[in-house]
Amino acid sequence: MDAPAAERLPASALASRRSRRDRVGDIALYGLSAAASLVAVFLIGLLIYKVFEGAWPSINHFGISFLWEKVWDENGHPEVYGALSLIYGTAITSAAALLIAAPLSIAIGLYLSELAPGGVRGVVGALIEMLAAIPSVIIGLWGILVLGPFVQNTLEPILSSLLGWLPLFSGAHHTGGLLPAMIVLTIMIIPISSAVCRELFLTVPTDLKEGAFGLGLTRWEMVRGVVLPYTRGGVVAAILLGLGRALGEAIAVTQVIGNQNVINVSWFNFGNTLASNIANKFQGASYYHLEPSALFYLAAILLIFTLIVNVSAQVIVKRFELKQGR
Repeated sequence: MDAPAAERLPASALASRRSRRDRVGDIALYGLSAAASLVAVFLIGLLIYKVFEGAWPSINHFGISFLWEKVWDENGHPEVYGALSLIYGTAITSAAALLIAAPLSIAIGLYLSELAPGGVRGVVGALIEMLAAIPSVIIGLWGILVLGPFVQNTLEPILSSLLGWLPLFSGAHHTGGLLPAMIVLTIMIIPISSAVCRELFLTVPTDLKEGAFGLGLTRWEMVRGVVLPYTRGGVVAAILLGLGRALGEAIAVTQVIGNQNVINVSWFNFGNTLASNIANKFQGASYYHLEPSALFYLAAILLIFTLIVNVSAQVIVKRFELKQGR
């Protein structure tokens, strides 16, 4: 019985034929992947260029003092624009939301990866991921119709009675303001951070966990001594990823924060953020004035903030990987 034709060919001919096919495939794969990477870099560069091109008239006019000026008056003569109140609103709402969301995200990730029964993990995990898919405007509407009245009638009176001696929890109660914006941002951070944390906790080698149990550690001691140290770099990066989402959120925050360019110490009062001010005023900005350029200036500041946060997350992950390697 004759052998197949390929088997009758010399080994050198087979190697040559396969080598040619492999080279063509390797070149095609290299070209496609390099082109995709270059397109991504080009889009990022084009975005940065367009933002700073639009902001350049305001950068020339206001300079660095734009960062610490409080007033935003498009009707003044001359026009006066400043970003300090918006930077403050962005920082305080994002930081407070992060402080609330970080422990909740870690707890959810631990529950889904270590504690929940098998049937519950799938259902709860799917619901949390579904929460991340809800459009921002829907969360904002929920904030107006449900969260706002609850905050005004229930949450803020409770905080006033318990912590009213602190400036953060003093003043009149409102359906909108910094506090509802913080809660909305918390809701938007949790699905992203908790999903990443769960995946990180699932990557912990089973041998390490079983070794901890074999040494007599309880489940909590195993989590504290094995799971959290093994994943701490990735967990920090996941939290920072959620912070990036909070910094850039516009629509939901615009609907609940009150949109007043003022610096209020009390979380019960109104405020504004960089992203919500851009979303709220860009369409109505007059192109015969400096306001569009000032809004681009805000976008440049926000872009720098988010780039710093994302680069910091990457650096933390790399340093953690190097420590693990050592």
